[in-house]
Amino acid sequence: MQKKDCFFVGKIVKKYSFKGELLVKLDTDEPKQFLKMESVFVEKHKNLIPFFIESVSLHKSSLLRIKFEEVSTEADAETLLGSELYLPLDLLPELSGNQFYYHEIIGFKIVDTSFGEVGTITGVNDSTAQALFEIDREGVEILIPVSDEIIKEVDRTTKTILIEAPEGLIDIYL
Repeated sequence: MQKKDCFFVGKIVKKYSFKGELLVKLDTDEPKQFLKMESVFVEKHKNLIPFFIESVSLHKSSLLRIKFEEVSTEADAETLLGSELYLPLDLLPELSGNQFYYHEIIGFKIVDTSFGEVGTITGVNDSTAQALFEIDREGVEILIPVSDEIIKEVDRTTKTILIEAPEGLIDIYL
């Protein structure tokens, strides 16, 4: 399994017990969706290695307490600290309406209600306080906030996102 075929679940942040249990900080608004996992890919030395899960539960509502098969000591758990967890993309629940996963909209066209066709989404920058659409318009990069107030419609069949950008925002880039 390759990383490009997976989505990020979370990161192992702490040992929990002397029996090899670990705490995972999840990258989700709905931690309960990960309580039925049977296995997960752990990134070690830039490779994804499958680990089978013996038990999993929520810890203080935002962390996942996880016990892997064949990880039974503190020393075993220590080697996994800081590792990232991944699952295959096909395990993501399907979204509808104006909800979308960032990886799913790469290549979509952005059309503004007053400007017209803006360009094609090449990525989403989520390392800033506000996630931004990275849009290519004939070699010029345009950044538009990913916001419910701006996004009017997501059309998966035509691969188009209709937006209503604040007045003058697109013109700044051109």
